[in-house]
Amino acid sequence: MASPIRERIAAAEIVLPAADLAATLEFFTTRLGLRVEAIYPADAPATAVVSGHGIRLRLETQSDAAPGLLRLAIAGEVPTGPLVAPNGTRILLVPADPPVVVPPLAPALIVSRAGSDADWGTGRAGMRYRDLIPGRLGGRFIASHIVIPEGGPVPDYVHYHKVRFQMIYCRAGWVRVVYEDQGPDFVMRAGDCVLQPPRIRHRVLESSPGLEVIEIGCPALHETLADPALDLPNARIDRDRRFEGQMFLRHEAATAAWTPWRVPGFETRDIGMAAATGGLADARVLRARGAVAMPRWTHDGEFQFIFVLTGTATLEASDASPVALAAGDAFTMPAGRAHGLTAVSADLELLAVALPPQ
Repeated sequence: MASPIRERIAAAEIVLPAADLAATLEFFTTRLGLRVEAIYPADAPATAVVSGHGIRLRLETQSDAAPGLLRLAIAGEVPTGPLVAPNGTRILLVPADPPVVVPPLAPALIVSRAGSDADWGTGRAGMRYRDLIPGRLGGRFIASHIVIPEGGPVPDYVHYHKVRFQMIYCRAGWVRVVYEDQGPDFVMRAGDCVLQPPRIRHRVLESSPGLEVIEIGCPALHETLADPALDLPNARIDRDRRFEGQMFLRHEAATAAWTPWRVPGFETRDIGMAAATGGLADARVLRARGAVAMPRWTHDGEFQFIFVLTGTATLEASDASPVALAAGDAFTMPAGRAHGLTAVSADLELLAVALPPQ
């Protein structure tokens, strides 16, 4: 029995028409720097194969294929104006490493419920995702409740994200991960958290059944890029390295201290996000210790997100009806809007993430 076709592919070519083969070949070799791999017949060329920049093109004088669109990533300044090959192929020139675009904030009070009507989808590497900020505040922020139901090895690969801010909080179960320059792989357990600074290479290796994590990022739409050239763990260890001004942070709940919070009857476990991000973000866990309410307050920051880890409470906000909250629910609150929590249960525990004014 023959092996699967994917194991027997020797080469791949994109076929493009080239009625004027000489002019088209000149364009792709001289203008774009591709090299000739094959051309025939010698006495009256009708087919040419060119390659370069990670692509391989087959130019045929008799082909009825569409001219196509070729996207080229350009280092440095990108030339302006349209670029079209003699065969009609359009050439799109884009920056090789475009900056992260953070959309303008569209503030809103958003409550996400964890009940049976919650929407779940399948994301990268087979993970299940629930969107905790529908609408995503104009595309500026994303928060996801991510679950791996079965556990075991995760079909992940070394990759990185082009982001402004990204953190992962383990809500339940455990997950084994590895990060660039941070030494051997390690296990995150319930209550642990990491800051993934921009572009740090990492990989998810395996998880327990029923793993749950909360991932928060800015902007909502950002690139995830593979890096097959890097094996993790890598030999270099540099735990003080800064990635675009931020440091990798590993917070372990088992060794962290609880301290009184500014609201009587509550304690806080500071995750250390402010120091790791240079003041860009703050993240902490809050828990009730005898409190029955969290008095109304306002904030003047860019972002405030709260996820209910355990327990129950009622969210009260100006110009809105009270909302009963339970474990798995989350809300975002816009700046300047008074809000508080009443009917706080004794086991209430919250993940609170905020970005101050920018």
